[in-house]
Amino acid sequence: MRCLLLYGLLPAITALVIAGCAAVGPDYARVEPDAPQEWHTQLRGGLTADLPKPETLAQWWRALNDAELSSLEERAVKGNLDLKKALSRIHEARALRGISKAGLFPTLDASASATNFRSSESSSSFEENKFYSAGFDAGWELDVFGGVRRSVEAAQATLEATQEDLYDVLVSLLAEVALNYVEVRTFQTALTVTETNIKSQEETYELNRSRYQAGIINELAVQQSLYNLERTRSLIPALQTGQEAAKNRIAVLLGEKPGAVHGELAERKPIPVPPVKVVVGVPAEAMRRRPDIRRAERNLAAQTARIGVATADLYPKFRLLGTLGLESVSTGNLFTAHSRTWSINSGVSWNIFQGGAIRQNIKVQSARQEQALIQYEYSILKAQEEVENVLVAYAKQQRRRQSLAAATAAAQTAVQLAQDQYRVGLVDFSNVLDAQRSLLSFQDQLAQSNGAVTSNLVRLYKALGGGWKSFEVNPDKPKNVTNRKQETKQ
Repeated sequence: MRCLLLYGLLPAITALVIAGCAAVGPDYARVEPDAPQEWHTQLRGGLTADLPKPETLAQWWRALNDAELSSLEERAVKGNLDLKKALSRIHEARALRGISKAGLFPTLDASASATNFRSSESSSSFEENKFYSAGFDAGWELDVFGGVRRSVEAAQATLEATQEDLYDVLVSLLAEVALNYVEVRTFQTALTVTETNIKSQEETYELNRSRYQAGIINELAVQQSLYNLERTRSLIPALQTGQEAAKNRIAVLLGEKPGAVHGELAERKPIPVPPVKVVVGVPAEAMRRRPDIRRAERNLAAQTARIGVATADLYPKFRLLGTLGLESVSTGNLFTAHSRTWSINSGVSWNIFQGGAIRQNIKVQSARQEQALIQYEYSILKAQEEVENVLVAYAKQQRRRQSLAAATAAAQTAVQLAQDQYRVGLVDFSNVLDAQRSLLSFQDQLAQSNGAVTSNLVRLYKALGGGWKSFEVNPDKPKNVTNRKQETKQ
């Protein structure tokens, strides 16, 4: 009996020894982003190449010193639906990894049956029998050539890519909340500017109407001041519409209904002012920090492992089957020692010919690996382009803001001079109209430029990959996913 058992287990023991060998297919070696040593754009406007502190990038919006914005960011992380969907995808990826790991273990089935058989009384061998059985069936496909291990490898890398996707969603969410908040404050500033000009133009219109009624001026100046006033009034609805849309967008980003934040954002406040100094670091650090690049790298690792899964189909599959049970013609004897049955079987199967389908599948997976590598390299280039563009935009917009501030100050002086000279009859009313229109235009452009400077700072922090370590959005994952215990090279 012992010799028979040993004979049955010999193929399994041999297979387990072989299973210690390396899995078929290429071993993945982690690739690092290919980035230049410094930015192409010359850093100006307070930008420096010093390495940013992790805590500064983690909560970059606090540099704007706006408590309302900080509150909105925290609420967005708790309620945003895109973030919740990304978190659900992580749970899905974990479950799929668990399915892949299940292939490393044997299966066990339990069964029981009772049979009552009676033959025909007219037959020569009339009889009536009963038969009872119960037992366990076990099966194990041995991962000799590593196909299952490669599938686990791919599932693990896919899980890590899904986690990076969550962080990418978080980076975009934090930036979108800030951009829409800055937009709300920009519209509010523009509304204040427009309403101030309306008040001034109303005074001018009343003055001209009084002077016309007194016979001092003709009707032309009255009509000119009226259409100038109404033109300025016509700007209000568009500004209010933009403000409402930005507030509603913030509410949706927070996972709330449109109108939910209107009350708390009703009070007009100034546009957040960027800090004097902004640390951007060097390209290599920024590329390693960005979740979209790390996601592309993990996708490359997963696709490399899938080549091994496809390659394993070229080799034979070893199976070990076993049965342990009880059989008896009566229930009284079913659980006695004499009713025990067992069997151990080993088998092998090999797909010798499938019309080249297996090798073609290997080529398919290899081509997809090449595509994943190209996507990884493209992600790096797009990231560098994004950072370079926003570096230029941030610095140039500050220069534009300085010029607009000087132009606005000059326009204010020009309006006052034109009004004074018009009252004493030194110039006609067209000079006042031109000065007022110019002042309104410059003040509006200055408000938009102030908002653009802050918005460009937000885009810069997003391009640098800031914000994804700011909140714990997934408590049941390892806190530091960059220190992975399992690399794809196994």
